[in-house]
Amino acid sequence: MKYTRFEKARIIGARALQIAMGAPLLIKPPEGVVDPVQLAILEFEKGLIPITVRRRGKLIKGPVV
Repeated sequence: MKYTRFEKARIIGARALQIAMGAPLLIKPPEGVVDPVQLAILEFEKGLIPITVRRRGKLIKGPVV
């Protein structure tokens, strides 16, 4: 299922905060990338962020790693 731009922003922002607070990365970071937002975007694009979105009573589950 495709996420809206608002859901995408919320997911990436929440994951970036987790990374900034010391959560383990779900990907191997590329050389020179240390920005939590960039790392969260890379994880999102690979479909690795295990976050569930509730849309009008229906649950949209992200992948579970």
